[in-house]
Amino acid sequence: MKRSGDSEGEKRRKKRRLLQELGDQKIPFKGPSNQGFQQLWDSSYSGLVLRRACSLPAELHCRVQAALLTLRKKGCLLRDLVRVRDRDVFTSVSRVLLGEPGHTYRYLDTRLFAIPWHSEDTEFKGQNCCDPGLRAACKALWELNSFFCLDVSQLKEGDRLAQCAKVVQETETKASDEADVESKHSEDSRNSEVGDSESRQSEEGDTESKHSEEWDVESKHSDEGCPSSKREGEWETASKHSSEEGESSQGGRGELHVAPLKHGLSDYHIEDKGEPESCSEHSPPRGFTRSAKFNVTLLNYMDPAAMSHLKEEPYYGMGKMAVGWHHDENLISHSPVAVYSYSCHDDKGESGEGSSEKASWRIGLKVAWDIHTPGLMLPLQSGDCYYMRDNLNSTHQHCILAGDAARFSSTHRVAECSTGTLTYIQSRCQEALCNLHADPETGSHSLTTLRPATMQHCEEIHNEVEFEWLRQYWFQGQRYTRFCSWWSKPMEELEKDWKLMETMTMLFLAKVEEEEEEEEEGQVGESRRDMAETLLSALIDRHQQRQTWRDRCHSSLAQTLPPEEAPVDRPFWGVDDPGMPLPFDLADIINRVESLLWRM
Repeated sequence: MKRSGDSEGEKRRKKRRLLQELGDQKIPFKGPSNQGFQQLWDSSYSGLVLRRACSLPAELHCRVQAALLTLRKKGCLLRDLVRVRDRDVFTSVSRVLLGEPGHTYRYLDTRLFAIPWHSEDTEFKGQNCCDPGLRAACKALWELNSFFCLDVSQLKEGDRLAQCAKVVQETETKASDEADVESKHSEDSRNSEVGDSESRQSEEGDTESKHSEEWDVESKHSDEGCPSSKREGEWETASKHSSEEGESSQGGRGELHVAPLKHGLSDYHIEDKGEPESCSEHSPPRGFTRSAKFNVTLLNYMDPAAMSHLKEEPYYGMGKMAVGWHHDENLISHSPVAVYSYSCHDDKGESGEGSSEKASWRIGLKVAWDIHTPGLMLPLQSGDCYYMRDNLNSTHQHCILAGDAARFSSTHRVAECSTGTLTYIQSRCQEALCNLHADPETGSHSLTTLRPATMQHCEEIHNEVEFEWLRQYWFQGQRYTRFCSWWSKPMEELEKDWKLMETMTMLFLAKVEEEEEEEEEGQVGESRRDMAETLLSALIDRHQQRQTWRDRCHSSLAQTLPPEEAPVDRPFWGVDDPGMPLPFDLADIINRVESLLWRM
């Protein structure tokens, strides 16, 4: 906790120093119509790749866009109530997480639980956990994910240069909105909270919500957090085309995959053979060729017309920001990020790209903590995709600049899931419960060992289950059970295991407090002191976190949510609940253990 706070403070100081050095000036940035754009992209933003909409199969576009509209129509995309600097704010973007069964994604003290994408090749419990329409939508996003897994790994270094040239050529042949973008900025915005996305390594650019003073942390971890843009000529087939052949006809590239798509997208399927362990293997070096395994996608939806206020980008004058400057977080180091961008006027799916009068969505990139390298800005057409590869996400920051139409994005990532899967937390529960023995005849429980190190380990798992899983899940209300019942049974089982851990704590407390007259006093005193200190530390942490979660559940912002989305303070029980071995409020027990330590 302390290290995180110090890091945040250091980032704030960096921000202030940069703003002081800038004064009234703006840092220059380049778009496709500016001279030197291609050279800047190549020299300072080479990890950014753009794939234009026309280079993707038409059938894939249709299925993905229909899926996005279906998810929104069913009410699956919701704003998150996240934690920023010890206070709750709503994300300005509505979102939902899809991914491998049992996976989660954590950002801004919030754990999202993935609705499983229903691939034909993936078996998991709860096959009928949602209705056919939602299942089909999830499968379409899985097909997009499978395409990205192969495509992002097959790009050649030579493709980027050819793509840069194509982007520049396209810009020179038709009108661009960039002149307007460059002129839009506000003096007051430079000192606003927008830059705060930098102050956190910014896992998700979407904490800013229209009701909040925070910048939008919403898509840091998600779609908005993925710069759009650069290598178009990158869609290569398994056959080895030279970069010249690939770039000669973008339309031809798109056609290469249309035939197999008509028989389904199985050719793009990546076998999923791992749980948390497999995720840690994804640290590809620059220019890696192995298939990337995106294990989750964060879907985002934002309608600028529904936003009461969008802040100006403060450093470059790029325009109104939908998502502030940030790095995507909770990802495997050097893993790529892939984003599908879809703009539409309404829920019927009318495209937002047709009218030249409509300002397009754009992505902005900058080198982190650098006011000397010009920024990069790229317009996004509906259906465009972009990749962030190599170390771009760690060395650079990106923002999303709002267009006029509503926008969906599907942001595919290799989430760092070593402690974020159902399999992981279930194994942790088993570790702890190995220290609890149940008498087969009476059913009474006893502890297998009282070693302080073992008990500390068990109490840490106890807290992890309660605060990283149970309370995270119920804080988001009934949103998961409304659309998909996949998580219902696992969470019930986790709660049962957690309750047994409450019994373990009760037994541990009883041992600490009881008189052990049969053993030598000196040994007893030393042993009991270690046990009491271990228990006290766990109880204080648990008591404080329970109070924090109670406050969050009853905050003024939480009260504004409809009943089905409102946070649930669970697990919670009354003072005299016979089914619970210990009280919810641990203040009295903490006082008892502290008094015992004073007497030792």
